[in-house]
Amino acid sequence: MRDDRGGRPDSAVVRDALGVGVAVGLSGFAFGVTSAGSGLTVWQTCALSLLVFTGASQFALVGALAAGGNPLTAAAGAFFLGVRNAFYGLRLSQLLALPRAVRPFAAQWVIDETTAVSLAQRDQRGARIGFAVTGLSLYLLWNLTTLLGALGAEAIGDTDAWGLDAAGPAVFLALLAPMLKTTTERVAAALAVLLGLGLLPVLPGGVPVLVAALAAPLALWAEGRREGRARGDADEERR
Repeated sequence: MRDDRGGRPDSAVVRDALGVGVAVGLSGFAFGVTSAGSGLTVWQTCALSLLVFTGASQFALVGALAAGGNPLTAAAGAFFLGVRNAFYGLRLSQLLALPRAVRPFAAQWVIDETTAVSLAQRDQRGARIGFAVTGLSLYLLWNLTTLLGALGAEAIGDTDAWGLDAAGPAVFLALLAPMLKTTTERVAAALAVLLGLGLLPVLPGGVPVLVAALAAPLALWAEGRREGRARGDADEERR
């Protein structure tokens, strides 16, 4: 079916949404292995995927714990990474305009992937279909592969030797990179990487992630200073 207002065919939206859901959902296996390798039980690992369901925050939490970080610091780092979903929700609430009774359940699926697929559509119908199919397929597959990864962690052995500890950050960077369209966004991302990696050897696990969050206000401040100087120079030329 095609929306009368010129939206994409439903089949095309479903195809794209399933592609994202399956591709990202499979990385839940890496999370399950990494989480079990960091000392969490199978049930704790599965609870994270069922209740938290935001991959970057989950990987940040278990990564900090594996590095010997304080549980509170690790949880704080994961929380700050997850805060971005609240801003996604503000945009999606206007775009999807879901009934009030459905919104608390839909909030569980407000993540990077569902937001990206929804915003890529041309109309509300396509956005709703993209959100629902991406959210459902990703939630089911992510939790299934999390369970399989946690159960198979002992058979795999050292996750570092397989490189599975890098799977989470790699997926997150692959999703983030296309969104960095302006110079300010690229500068903020680069500064965050420098702060995170530079402070990793000297700060406890989980703390570098929190410090790296300062990259965004610093980049915005520098952009504001640059625009202010540009306006000043323009005023001088007019005089």
